[in-house]
Amino acid sequence: MHSPDLGRDRLLGVGMTSQRTRDRLVARLAASGIDDLEVLEVIGREPRHLFLDEALAHRAYEDTALPIGNGQTLSQPWIVARMTELVVAEAPQRVLEIGTGSGYQTLILSRLVPLLWSVERIHALHRRAAQRLRWLHADNVRLRLADGGHGWPEAAPYDAILLTACASELPEALLAQLADGGTLIAPLEAPDGRQWLTRVRRRGARFEYQRLEGVRFVPLLEGVIR
Repeated sequence: MHSPDLGRDRLLGVGMTSQRTRDRLVARLAASGIDDLEVLEVIGREPRHLFLDEALAHRAYEDTALPIGNGQTLSQPWIVARMTELVVAEAPQRVLEIGTGSGYQTLILSRLVPLLWSVERIHALHRRAAQRLRWLHADNVRLRLADGGHGWPEAAPYDAILLTACASELPEALLAQLADGGTLIAPLEAPDGRQWLTRVRRRGARFEYQRLEGVRFVPLLEGVIR
């Protein structure tokens, strides 16, 4: 991927990456049930096209998932918006993201929470995301190359945890790092193979699961790819 020139035109976009195109996306998200005005404002302002290879940048503001290499995808904007509004609903101070990916979801969260830690297992994605987030001055984000299933125990507990890959069962390490009263948002696979966006709330030693919308995510995998 070519390093983007973050001059005004590149950052604001032109044509299919222009502010007008972003505003149309925000209107579609609002019409499809996203009602957190701060989330919509941030998505309308931030440059999703900078998180894609230049050949795909013109599709950045379509409401669709797009490839980012290494077998991974940039989630469709509706999913980013929905997961973000679920995470920020109770004004968390300390948030952990598992699966940095391109860094776009990380950027959106960084504009809405005070402190954010994000873990990625694929070195190439971790490196590119770190570069983009530096360019965009997401200074409240800490990044780590590691197996996401282990979380980031040194900085725990977290008021909210966001998992951006699908698991059939949540790793015990992540549940242990969730603060009492905290919320974990994750796609979970049911026995029939379908995936459901799920909200998990911690109540002491007990965890309450609430199934939300059907989704489709890449699987949560172990290990680190350097």
